[in-house]
Amino acid sequence: MFDAAVFGSLFLTLFVIMDPPGVTPIFLALTAGRPAKVQRRMAFQAVCVAFGVIAVFGLVGHQILDYLHVSVPALMIAGGLLLLLIALDLLTGKTDEPKQTKDVNVALVPLGMPLLAGPGAIVSVILAVQDAEGFKGQFSVWAAIVAMHVVLWVVMRYSLVIIRVIKDGGVVLVTRLAGMMLSAIAVQQIINGVTQVIQGS
Repeated sequence: MFDAAVFGSLFLTLFVIMDPPGVTPIFLALTAGRPAKVQRRMAFQAVCVAFGVIAVFGLVGHQILDYLHVSVPALMIAGGLLLLLIALDLLTGKTDEPKQTKDVNVALVPLGMPLLAGPGAIVSVILAVQDAEGFKGQFSVWAAIVAMHVVLWVVMRYSLVIIRVIKDGGVVLVTRLAGMMLSAIAVQQIINGVTQVIQGS
């Protein structure tokens, strides 16, 4: 009924890619000046948008790729390169925080997508759904996706409390560690994509 290895692997990958502790200060910056009730609603909206995008790609990702004539190895390599760029930004502290805009709902863009449901998360989910075997594997994959979005909602919902606990220094430390892990995942994803291309040819 449940495969702990599949669940743990995808959950950890999504945790590193989506980086809940790193999202916290960006969420606070984007929603600054709004009432607490509005902030909570925006946290829920952002998570719903991210889950919707990832669910669509998880269900029909291959059909979308086939329509665009893009192979999975190509997407893996492209996703790996994008992840590597994100990882380098996390490691060097050069991430640009999106500016707050009053005219648009920042919970949808840029929070929901591309900040949370970015290319790295999309590629990881497509590959996890593809590799999952049987009902047990599929159930574990979708359980990991749901669990990750619950964690994201909790982190943003209680972000003010979290910031007070771990302070700015804690966020910086976690972000650097996430960058290091993400760079390793990115390089491995590029290697896997290149290997599949070589094997396919």
